Amino acid sequence: MIRILLADDQTLIRAGFRALLDAEPDMEVVAEAGTGREAVRLAARDKPDVILMDIRMPDDDGLTATRRILADPTLSGTRIIILTTFELDEYIAEAVRAGAAGFLVKDTEPAELIRAVRVVHDGDALLSPSVTRRIMAQMASQSRAAGKVIPLEQVTEREREVLALVGEGLNNAEIAERLFITPLTAKTHVSRIMTKLMVRDRSQLVVLAYESGLVRPGWSS
Repeated sequence: MIRILLADDQTLIRAGFRALLDAEPDMEVVAEAGTGREAVRLAARDKPDVILMDIRMPDDDGLTATRRILADPTLSGTRIIILTTFELDEYIAEAVRAGAAGFLVKDTEPAELIRAVRVVHDGDALLSPSVTRRIMAQMASQSRAAGKVIPLEQVTEREREVLALVGEGLNNAEIAERLFITPLTAKTHVSRIMTKLMVRDRSQLVVLAYESGLVRPGWSS
């Protein structure tokens, strides 16, 4: 079962999400939070696999709560999807900086929300290629301006190819098709890159792919 925490200050929205997700045979909503502070407390208590986190809540907003949750070493397996009413660049960028694995607007179709939970639970980042390129390019530009250097000496040539494709927004199956390898091999490469570069999830790999220059603004997958 995928154990889910809902964090939103609107009771009706939480009720709708719970009804939708609990109807899935492989999902269970284990807790609900109405504030960011409560989300942090319940995450520590229930150790959910996935958190759906509203970006605007009282007593710590969603981004602050995300940072606090992901800083907890006992929650290293938890993945967070940020929810908001508006698809604004600054929200997406801050969500990724905070360590979120995905970003969704609240009017997302029910089937897409369910797919999103499974995607991040499986370790993929939830950002469309178009959004990925736009936002990550902006973040990479800021990092380069600040003189940040990403060491890739320990990453093999094949792993650099995989990292570049992750940066373009491709999932494991798409990477496998591009490189003529199996999805399991692609997943193994991604896991090894995460270990070598000491990042917790795929969204952080996307950032590193841009910051290192393996992917550049204007490139398409």
